[in-house]
Amino acid sequence: MDVPPRRLVPKKLVESRNAWEPARISCRPPVSDPLGHYCGLAFLRLRKPLHWYAQELGDAAWGIRRLHLLMQKQYNRGQDGAGVAVAKFDMPPGLPFLRRIRSTRHNALERIFDGLTGDLEGLDERPLTIESEPYWIKRADFLGQVYLGHLRYGTQSGRGVNFCHPLLRKDNTTSRNLALAGNFNMTNSPELFKRLVEYGLHPVGDSDTQVALERIGYCLDLEHRHLRSTMGPGSFLGLDGRELVDAVAAEVDIARVLRRACEDWDGGWFFGGLLGSGDGFVFRDPHGIRPGFWYEDENVVAAASERAPLTSVFNVEPDQVREVEPGTVVIIRRDGSVSSERYIDEQPRRECTFERIYFSRGNDPAIYTERKRLGGQLAKHVLDMVDWNVARTMYSFVPNTAETAFLGFVEETQRLVRAKQVDAVWNHIQTGDVGRDDIEALVTPQVRADKIAHKDQRLRTFITHDTARRDLVMHVYDITRSLVTNDDTLVVLDDSIVRGTTLRESIVTILSRLNPHRIVVVSSAPLIKYPDCYGIDMSHLNRFVAFQAAIALLHEQGNESLLEEVEADCRSQMDLPDEKLTNHVQRIYAPFSDAMLAAKVAELVRPKDVPWTGQLDVVYQSLDGLKAAMPQYTGDWYFSGDYPTPGGLRVLNRSYLHWRDGKDVRAY
Repeated sequence: MDVPPRRLVPKKLVESRNAWEPARISCRPPVSDPLGHYCGLAFLRLRKPLHWYAQELGDAAWGIRRLHLLMQKQYNRGQDGAGVAVAKFDMPPGLPFLRRIRSTRHNALERIFDGLTGDLEGLDERPLTIESEPYWIKRADFLGQVYLGHLRYGTQSGRGVNFCHPLLRKDNTTSRNLALAGNFNMTNSPELFKRLVEYGLHPVGDSDTQVALERIGYCLDLEHRHLRSTMGPGSFLGLDGRELVDAVAAEVDIARVLRRACEDWDGGWFFGGLLGSGDGFVFRDPHGIRPGFWYEDENVVAAASERAPLTSVFNVEPDQVREVEPGTVVIIRRDGSVSSERYIDEQPRRECTFERIYFSRGNDPAIYTERKRLGGQLAKHVLDMVDWNVARTMYSFVPNTAETAFLGFVEETQRLVRAKQVDAVWNHIQTGDVGRDDIEALVTPQVRADKIAHKDQRLRTFITHDTARRDLVMHVYDITRSLVTNDDTLVVLDDSIVRGTTLRESIVTILSRLNPHRIVVVSSAPLIKYPDCYGIDMSHLNRFVAFQAAIALLHEQGNESLLEEVEADCRSQMDLPDEKLTNHVQRIYAPFSDAMLAAKVAELVRPKDVPWTGQLDVVYQSLDGLKAAMPQYTGDWYFSGDYPTPGGLRVLNRSYLHWRDGKDVRAY
């Protein structure tokens, strides 16, 4: 039989073409000021034989293409690298059963899927049927039944391909092979690493991903030893050889493995995993800090970091996509059965609100509504600031992610203005002293809204390295001229203000060229006062513009001694048990209202080298406004300092002490 030629995958894209080749893990030092870990996860399990998809749906690579769409629609979550692992069923001995492909090159996602589908070319001349399916699986490196994909923002632990997920832990027994990918962050990775060493292991690499992989892998080994002792020679069943291996693979209790592995984890996570034997699973942290969703029908089981990609890719209604409940694992076994089990004790739900304010795709119906509410919450306050003079006020937004909140902002502003006009007209009618000209004058004012700033580059400047940011922020935006006059107030809605760098070095500088009478920058998110260590990965307290504002106000009041007192109290609780930890940093903010902090922020973000002399104001969402916009979501620790786990308070302490000690390092 003639064998069709194979298209080889570029070597740079493939780390391992053999399931038991040692994984290469590097230990590069972390970069400064990382803000990342908002990665994207995609999982897909085909529930029919591969030939069914070729014959019924006309596409042998239907699963690969669905995975591609799931990852493409989460591209907002990670543009610095991509990776895919695939488990292949019933591979003969000598052939790989678990493969992986990764890339950090430009257009990494497209390169990945060029590799995944490239070796399918040439196979089409032999149709995929029941008889030819083994041939296809052997010849096509990445044609399989279970896929795990990942998109990464490489802002911490290095940027090389070896830091891309999925990571592999390999063994020559199929069910002890593990591929792992996640959207997560651990606050206690060093402690977890030490625990692995205490187990007698020699882990290579100390990143939180590697630690999680080795910990689950270690507990997977324990599970195998337990099952072998109860099913192998000398046991009641007395199995041996291949019969024992297959029986153990079928009985691996994934929930029990995770229960052991995660018992002392402190952080937020949504992980996906594959075993070489064909089992797949996705699991979420007990507080639900990181989001995770899944969908199943008769053809497929799929999971993703967001609901919207699943509804779009499979063309289903949002209520058909289920949430991975906090503290549970969804397990898809080799035989296609699906179950959801609790693997860790239930905790109060603390879903991340910043996820919904900024990172997630805005076409999720719930998130879209919440963002509009966030904008609407600010309308009345801003109207009061401009004395309800909408005729001399222009409303706009920046960046593009603020557009949905801006729609809600303008809609509520229009509603409030209209209601005020109706009241005024009615009052004049009641007095009987009104004519047509009077009515026309009362109803003339309309809300002016336009797109003033245009973003040229699809770049999230607040999660870009400092050296790159300084060069880019000055050229990120262009403006629409002739829409704003010298007598106008320009109100610009932003989704969040983290460090203020983009405001000072780009947005305000560019908007000032319009020479408005006044600029009001409005944040749909509250003041970010505290580090986040569960996902956004903001660990440098002193780089938050809100913190800088509080410090500046303390100096103005001559109250610098408070900084020393807080330092002493933070140091005194470094070795305290979890239940005795206290947020002492909040005392720095306590003397000041949010309005006072916002006024100082306006001073800090005002460029020093622009000729514009108009007034600049900054307005923030209130915590009450946040809660009113999304009452079901309480993960607000970066705004409130109310951390869901003790690890958050420990990170806060370390971050403050690093600042006091002049150390420019991560707090975890």
